[in-house]
Amino acid sequence: MKTLQLQLRFLIPLLVSLVIAALVVLPLMDQLTLRWFSRDLNTRGTAVANALSDSLEDALASGSAQRLQMLIERAARDERLVAIALCSGTNQLLRHSAAFPPSLSCAESKRVAREPEQRLELRTGAVHVGVFALNPERSNGASVVLLHDLSFVERRSQDTRQYLIAFIVVLGFVIALVTVVVAQLSWRGWVSGMNAILRGEGLIRPFLPPPELQPVASEVRARLRDLEDEFRRSQELVMVWDPERLRALLHTQLRGDQVIVVSNREPYLHEHTDQGIVVRRPASGLVTAVEPVMRACSGTWIAHGSGGADRDVVDTHDRIGVPPESPEYHLRRIWLTEQEEQGYYYGFANEGMWPLCHVAHVRPVFRESDWEQYRIVNQRFADAVVQEARREDPVVLVQDYHFALLPQMIAEKLPRATILTFWHIPWPNPESFGICPWRKEILQGMLGSTILGFHTRFHCKNFIETVDRYLEARIEHEHSSISFQGSETLIESYPISIEWPTQAEVESWPAVAECRRRVFERMQLPPDTCLAVGVDRFDYTKGILERLRAVEGLLERYPQWRGKFVFVQVAAPTRAALDEYRNFRDRIQLATDRINQRFGTQGYQPVHLLIEHHGREQINELFRAAQMCVVTSLHDGMNLVSKEFVAARDDEQGVLILSRFAGAARELTEALIVNPYHVEESADALHRAATMPPAEQRERMASLRMTVREYNVYRWAGRMLADAGRWRLRARIEARVQRHADGPTRPA
Repeated sequence: MKTLQLQLRFLIPLLVSLVIAALVVLPLMDQLTLRWFSRDLNTRGTAVANALSDSLEDALASGSAQRLQMLIERAARDERLVAIALCSGTNQLLRHSAAFPPSLSCAESKRVAREPEQRLELRTGAVHVGVFALNPERSNGASVVLLHDLSFVERRSQDTRQYLIAFIVVLGFVIALVTVVVAQLSWRGWVSGMNAILRGEGLIRPFLPPPELQPVASEVRARLRDLEDEFRRSQELVMVWDPERLRALLHTQLRGDQVIVVSNREPYLHEHTDQGIVVRRPASGLVTAVEPVMRACSGTWIAHGSGGADRDVVDTHDRIGVPPESPEYHLRRIWLTEQEEQGYYYGFANEGMWPLCHVAHVRPVFRESDWEQYRIVNQRFADAVVQEARREDPVVLVQDYHFALLPQMIAEKLPRATILTFWHIPWPNPESFGICPWRKEILQGMLGSTILGFHTRFHCKNFIETVDRYLEARIEHEHSSISFQGSETLIESYPISIEWPTQAEVESWPAVAECRRRVFERMQLPPDTCLAVGVDRFDYTKGILERLRAVEGLLERYPQWRGKFVFVQVAAPTRAALDEYRNFRDRIQLATDRINQRFGTQGYQPVHLLIEHHGREQINELFRAAQMCVVTSLHDGMNLVSKEFVAARDDEQGVLILSRFAGAARELTEALIVNPYHVEESADALHRAATMPPAEQRERMASLRMTVREYNVYRWAGRMLADAGRWRLRARIEARVQRHADGPTRPA
C-alpha cells in the first residue's frame, strides 16, 4: 500500500501535466503549421506570377481579351490552385477563372493577403489568398490574385496532431514506467543503486551480469543508429542555412569543441611585389567552399604555405590570423621542400590520383618515390594537427585527395578525435581504382575517418564497392557505414556549394547593362553580339577542347551566328610543371587559332582565350554580361562555376549549359544538360541558349537560383558538422553503456 501511494504521488501530477501540455501544444502546432504553409504558398505564388508576368503583360498590351482569358484558365489548371484572377492597378477585376468567387473583390483580396495567415473561408472550403504584382517596379501596376487550396494543410495538421498525441501518450507511459521502477528501487532500499543513478550510471547495472547486459548494449546501439538515421533525414527539410545558423549548430551540437581544417591549398597567399607584400586569394573551388565555414567556426586551418612571402608574415609557430582585414580564424602553414612538393603534389596526387579518379582518358602515373614523399607529407600534416589540438577530441575536417593517408595517422595519435574527410573529386569504380599499386593503403587511410563524404550517392556507392573488393571489412548498406579494424566510418553524400551573396553584396554590384557595356567595350564587341563564357582552370577534365568543338559546330550548323556569336574562355594556369598540362594548353591554343582562322574576319574573332588569373569581381562582371555560361566537364565532383554563374544573375536572365558528367547536373536540372562528347548536341544547346525567350530564361533561372540559395555552402558544412555532433554524442553513450557492461555484476 505504501508503495502504491508513493507511485501515485508521482503519477497523478505527471498525467495532469501531460494533459495540460497536450491542450496547450495542439492549437499552437496548428497555428505554426498554417503559417509555415502560408510562407511556402507565398513562395510558390511568386514563382507562378513570375512565370505568367510576361505573357499576361503582352496580352494586356495587345488588348486581346480572349488570349487573356485563355492564359488565366490554363494557369488555373494547377492541382493546388482553386482560382486565379487579374486585377488592375485601380483594384478593378479584369479577368478571372471560372471558379473565382464572385463575392471576392480585388480590394478584399489584398486586405486578406496582408493578414498573417492569409486565409479565407469559402463554401468549398478554406483557401490561401496571395496577391502578386506582375511588375514589382511599378507601384500601381496590374496584379495576380491566386487562391490556393488549403485542404491539404488540414489533412497534414490532423496527421501532426495524431503523431503528437501518440508521442505524448508513449512519453507518459515511459515516464510512468520509469517512475514505478524508481519507486520500487527506493522502497526496497537500493541506496547504492540510487547513488549510481545520481552519478549517471544507469538503472540496470545492479541486476544484470555482464553476459546478459551485452545484448542490451547491442540493442541500445542499434536503436541509437536508427534514431540518428531518422534525424538525418528530417534535417533535409531545413530550408535556410546561413552563418548564424551554422554558428548556432556549433554552439549546440559541438559546444566547446575545436574545429581544425586540413587542406593542401591555403585560403590566402602572401606575395612580394614592387608595392610590398600583398595578399591574394587563390583560384580554388575548395577554398571558395571551405573559407566561409572557417569564418563561422573560428577554428584553425592547416595548409601548405606556397606564397613567396608566406614565411615573412607568420609568427614563431608558423601561424597568422586571417582574413587580413578582420582576422576570424588562424592559418597554420606547413613548409615543403621542392623535392617533397614534386613527389607529393605534382607526382602522386596530380599525376596519379587525379587522373585515376577522373575518367578523362589520361593515364595515371605511379612511382615509388612519389608514394614515399606522399606518405612523408601526410605524416607531417598529421603531426601539425596533433600540435594544434588543444584537447584529445577535436573535430578535424580533412580536405581532398592530397591526404588519403591522413585520417588514419591522426586517429592513431588522437583516437578520440572526430575526423571528417571530404573527397572533392569523383571516386572511380573498383576496376579503375585497382590500377593504384597502393590501393589497400589508400583505403585503410581513408577509413580512419569518422565520416567520409563525397558529392553524390553514386561516388559513395563506388567507394563502398571498392572497399568490398579490396579489404576485409563489414559493410552495412542500410546505414551506409563500414567497420574496419574496430572502428566505424559513415559514408555519406554532401553536395558542396557556394556562399550565397548577401543583399549588401548584390547592391554593390554594377548593373547588368553596365557590366555588359564594360566587357563589350574592353573586347571591342558590337552591341548585338551574343556572348558566351566559360571559366575554368586549365585542366583536361574541364572539357575545354570539347567546348571549342561545340562552338565550331555551332558556326558550321547555324551560319547566321558567324560574326554575331563570341565565346570567351577564361582559363587560369595550373600545374604548368606537368607535361600533360603543358601539352593540353598547346592543344587548346591550336584549336582556338584554327576556329578563329576559319570563321574570323576583320575585327571579329569567335573565340577569345584569356590564359590568366581573374579576380572574383572580374569573373562576376563576365557572368553578368554574358547570355550564357558553358560548363562541359568530362568528369567533375561538383563544379562550383555553374553555381557561381547562377548566383551572379540576380536579373534572372542568362542560360546555363551544363555537362551531365558534373555533379552539379543532379541538382541544377533546369540548366540545358548536354553530353560534351556529342558535338552536335552541344552545338544545338548553344543555339537554343542564344535564341531562348526571356520568359523561359526567367523561369529556368529563378528555379536555379532557389536551388543554389537553399543548398548553399553553409548547408553543406552544417550537415557534416551536425552528423559529427550526433556521432560524438552516440559514441559517448555507447562508451558509457560499454563501461557498464564491463563492470562488476553487483555494487560493492
